Amino acid sequence: MTTTTLAVLVPLLPFLGAAAGLLLGRTAAGYVRPLAVLPTLTSLVLAVLVAVRQGGDQAVDAATELTPTGSVPVELALHIDGFAALVAVLVTLVASCVQIYSTGYLRDDPRYPSYAALVSLFTSAMLLVVYSGDLIVLLVGWEIMGICSYFLVGHHWETPEARAASIKAFLVTKLGDVPFLIGLFALATDAGSFRITTVLGTVASGGLHHPTLIALLLLAGVAGKSAQFPLHTWLPDAMAGPTPVSALIHAATMVAAGVYFVARLLPVFQASSAAMVVLAVMAAVTMAGSALAALAQDDIKRVLAYSTIGQLGYMTGALAVGDRGAAVFHLLSHGAFKALLFLAAGVIIHASGTNSLAVMSRMKDLRARVPDAYWTMTVALLALTAIPPFSGFFSKEAVLGAAEHVATGHTEHAPGAAGWIVLVAGLVTAVLTAAYATRLWLLAFHGHGAEAPDHGRQPLTMTVVLWVLAVPSLVFGLLYGPLPDWFDGRDLTPVLTTSVLGTGLALVGGIVTYGAWRHTTSLAARVPLGAVVAHPDADAGQVEAEAIAAHAPVFGDVAYAADPADPGRLLLGPLHRHAAVGFHLDAVYSALFVRPVQAGATLVRFLDREVVDTYVRGASALPRWLGSAVRRAQTGNVQTYVSALLAGTVVLTVAVLLVATGA
Repeated sequence: MTTTTLAVLVPLLPFLGAAAGLLLGRTAAGYVRPLAVLPTLTSLVLAVLVAVRQGGDQAVDAATELTPTGSVPVELALHIDGFAALVAVLVTLVASCVQIYSTGYLRDDPRYPSYAALVSLFTSAMLLVVYSGDLIVLLVGWEIMGICSYFLVGHHWETPEARAASIKAFLVTKLGDVPFLIGLFALATDAGSFRITTVLGTVASGGLHHPTLIALLLLAGVAGKSAQFPLHTWLPDAMAGPTPVSALIHAATMVAAGVYFVARLLPVFQASSAAMVVLAVMAAVTMAGSALAALAQDDIKRVLAYSTIGQLGYMTGALAVGDRGAAVFHLLSHGAFKALLFLAAGVIIHASGTNSLAVMSRMKDLRARVPDAYWTMTVALLALTAIPPFSGFFSKEAVLGAAEHVATGHTEHAPGAAGWIVLVAGLVTAVLTAAYATRLWLLAFHGHGAEAPDHGRQPLTMTVVLWVLAVPSLVFGLLYGPLPDWFDGRDLTPVLTTSVLGTGLALVGGIVTYGAWRHTTSLAARVPLGAVVAHPDADAGQVEAEAIAAHAPVFGDVAYAADPADPGRLLLGPLHRHAAVGFHLDAVYSALFVRPVQAGATLVRFLDREVVDTYVRGASALPRWLGSAVRRAQTGNVQTYVSALLAGTVVLTVAVLLVATGA
């Protein structure tokens, strides 16, 4: 079987599994789980075979024209280089783990058949984006992921949080997709084709007429899909969906699509220095802002959501300095350890019965209840923090090293300003990443107080996949030696300067957070377990207001506003309340966009009801009155009719006589 045939089957099998699952639904309950797991596992095997055959050599290209358009042709094309081959392996690996995990996590969910089918369709759409050699076909996969995320985030549609989150995710990503679509058509117009190879050839020959405009339009779509500032606000709210969906979206699909798109079309963005600086600023703000927000979150899944936004910032930062090898390297390593973090978080939530870190910090021996989640999450957090020899160290240092090369003028792939912006923001974020990762680990697993509730043992399918994902989280980074063949020959060896700086800053962040936790834990030990607790400087009214406004975590019948055992409050100080709500970006968008639209809708409704309807009612009033008068004349009394006829005859006779006399 040829490599092209194998590549076609990789996205096709999950699609067929999704179609069968949606068609059969609950009528074939015994086949739902095999239809969910087996096609995706088979795609994983085939994706590995495609990667082995491709081997980082010349890209595999194949195409057939779908239909004559009379203008720019649209082709069903494959373009599989080293990046595409490895990303497809990541997508199928994470999707397989998510499907296996979901068989246990959602075993009692009545909507599991549709959920499993949509996850398969989601996987197929991402694989279409990865392998596609035509921008229109890529756009099809891009948009299918958007609608799948709407349904999956809103899986628990009976809750208002899930409904609001699904709508928000759909609308915010569509807000970016509109300029993205315009940018694609402008790019194809300049290149005369939607084929990626043709577009890149046009860029290389200097045939792109509007590089800055096109790049900025495309970046809007990337910001929405990959949750970059300022279109990142949908991702933390998307945590209302099932935890396995969060793992899939954050690790291997959806948010990875934007980064992958820029990596594939990087020369288009490099054609404009202004676009590269904009990309660098976007990455820097995203990295630092999301890390601060993560340090203030109480929901364990929202901590990981902001973490994803920050790590995507590292990837876009690598692209801003012109190094797509470092960006995709970090995308791959992040995909493994972030999927592990979310799936381990699902086990912890299942065991503790809560998402709240404040509540978990009041439970002792939680780590003894979930030893698999404890050890594997520890591995994943060390990878996230970029501690050697875990995978995140090598991939994050590749990003910082690339930024340092550009900043110091050792390469001209990007403006020097972009290098400095990414380097400084990356080092600051390294400290903050270690801080929020350490905080999460301490609050989740080293609590004090009541016994953790016993919700039963987790299904084996939920714990096995944790160890499967722990392997690449630990050792993938060590493959930086043989990997350059898949990354345009890019040397991924860590740079000494940034390695020492990055690791040292991460250790500082972890140690300072541990010290803050020890201090706040001693304070919390003096607070009764049954009391509403807050920062010691807050008065009782402020405590109650905080608890109500922030939807404070609940443990039994007790609401905790500002848990004194939370080191994030001590570290952030007065910045904490702003970081906890994402620096009020939702409020800003509400003031700038939502309220004006609502006000406009109210005005239109008033004009329609009080002005337009008034004219309509007025136009109908006269016929209605005449009809009413005529209706009163129809009494049904023959004498009345004869009398009226006689009176009319008399009136007509008099009128005729008057006219005749006058004549």
